[in-house]
Formats: sequence, C-alpha cells, structure tokens
Amino acid sequence: MGLLETDPLHEPVEETISHIDLNSISEEEREELKTELVKLEDEISTLPQVLTAKEKHLVEIKQKLGMNLMNEIKQNFSKGWHEMQTTTAYKKTHETLSHAGQKATAAFTNVGTAISKKFGDMRNSPTFRSFEERVETTVTNLKTKVGGIPMGGNFEEVLSSTAHASAQSAASAPRVPKKEGELQG
Repeated sequence: MGLLETDPLHEPVEETISHIDLNSISEEEREELKTELVKLEDEISTLPQVLTAKEKHLVEIKQKLGMNLMNEIKQNFSKGWHEMQTTTAYKKTHETLSHAGQKATAAFTNVGTAISKKFGDMRNSPTFRSFEERVETTVTNLKTKVGGIPMGGNFEEVLSSTAHASAQSAASAPRVPKKEGELQG
C-alpha cells in the first residue's frame, strides 16, 4: 500500500486479535478481557479531561511564580540576544561598523571644517569685500535718493531699510491707466 492507504490505523491490532482463537478462551478470561476493555475505554475518554486539568494546574503554578507568556517571551528574547552578541560574526560586524562610524564622523568633521574655512576665506577675500562695498554704496545712494535717510549703519540694516523704502515708494506711486478707464495697481 502507498501513501493513500485507506485502511484504518488500528487494523493490525484487529489482525492480532483475529489470530486468537476465540473458542480457546475460557468464559472467565473473556469476562476479564471485557472488563479490561471497558476500563481502557473509560481511561481513554478521560485522558483529554486529565490533560486539560493538568494544563490548568500548570498555568496556576506559573502565575503563582510570576511567570506569564510575556515574561517568557522577554526571557527568551534576552537569552537569544545575548547568545547572538557573543557570536564571532556579531563581534566582527560590530567592530567593523564601529570603525566605519568613527571614520565617517572624522570625514564629516573635516568637510565641515573645510567648508567653514572656505567661507571665511571667501568673506575676507578682496572680491567679496569689493562686492560688499559696492552693495553698501548702492544702497546708500538709493536711500539718499528715495527718502533722504541719513547714511550709516551696517550692511543688514541698510538692506532692511532699503527694502522698506522701496515698498513705501511703490505703494505711494501714482497709478497709471493701462487702458482707458482702468488704473494700474
């Protein structure tokens, strides 16, 4: 027979019993076998109940000991994590990543320092100074022409006041009609 065998599982037991000649047993043995059969059937039917009771008792004992599913999961996870950390592969990987992180940090620090230095050099360069002076001169001239505001102040103040003055002059400028009967706003 193959995997798709349709014979019941308990058939070999029946075959064994069929080899016993029922006529060769005495009435007394037959009664003993019937009694034993009833007893075994009762035990088999009570096994699930006994198992359920034992499982319930197990849960009660675990609760009294403070053991619950979450604690067991935590303990198993902690144990597994500890075991993993002690492996050679983990240690080598940790060392490699740590070393790479240190190198990356040093590289970023060097890049940041270089950029800061370049901006400082650029700000102190004659070209930037010349540009800054031209902007200040232009702003001062605009302020003088637009609002007669006295000269002076730093670069940021000059830009801020020029922007304010430009906004005021645009708001007070006369409106010129685009088309007949329409005002430009």
